Amino acid sequence: MEAQERKNLKDKKRIVIKIGSSSLTHPETGELNLMKIEKLIRILSDLRGQGKDVVLVSSGAIAAGRQALGHHKRPDSLAEKQAFAAVGQARLMMVYQKLCAEYNQTAAQVLLTKDTMVNDASRYNAQNTFEELLNLGTIPIVNENDTVSTSEIPYVDSFGDNDRLSAIVAALIGADLLILLSDIDGLYTDDPRTNKEARFISFVPEITKELLSMGKGTSGSDVGTGGMSAKLAAARIATDSGADMVIANGDHVEAVMEIVGGKETGTLFLAHTNLDFDLMHYLNNEY
Repeated sequence: MEAQERKNLKDKKRIVIKIGSSSLTHPETGELNLMKIEKLIRILSDLRGQGKDVVLVSSGAIAAGRQALGHHKRPDSLAEKQAFAAVGQARLMMVYQKLCAEYNQTAAQVLLTKDTMVNDASRYNAQNTFEELLNLGTIPIVNENDTVSTSEIPYVDSFGDNDRLSAIVAALIGADLLILLSDIDGLYTDDPRTNKEARFISFVPEITKELLSMGKGTSGSDVGTGGMSAKLAAARIATDSGADMVIANGDHVEAVMEIVGGKETGTLFLAHTNLDFDLMHYLNNEY
């Protein structure tokens, strides 16, 4: 069954790819890994060349701001994080736009807040904007608006991490595949960094309560925010909305082409038909 489902990934037409901060930066310094970003853009451009719609959900704004301002440690205060994000988002998009232009692609920036998605009118507008950007042949690059998205600011709630955000975007635009590039090879029965007996799970036909209990709320990186529990929450949203989802290691961005080529890379979560799917349920409730 898994082999056939992997082969079916070749036929996916609308793909959302999420890459985390730890996959975009050098672990020694926290500075942007330009060679890896360039490879990623080359891959996205090639997918566009195959006639596929591609959306990138990218972390890294705070890390890019740290680099630009010469701060090497992760910020502690809320104001510091927001300031780094304000500087870093512009820097990150400048890098993406420059590299996209080299491959004859056009990058488009989309900044979202949970408040935007909860509001019916603004969510509808966001959906229409994505659709038009894809019709125009652009590569939308999405991030949470970190300068305002915090529960400490009244009326503005947070997605919590870009794993959930990417799944919500996939549901919003009717994507049929979500790829999470993470700092781990996929789903394990336990954290392989601390438990050598942890088993790798390559295929998940159904997300069960037992599986959800395996999730960990921590991340092994000092620049990322989403642990395995966030990825399993994303898997629930994506698969409920009708999209397959794969978790793969972002150290190897070529994994994207392996996944779309039908190879057994990462952990595949199988989509299922949920006639009662309601995106608002996932926006208004705990995942």
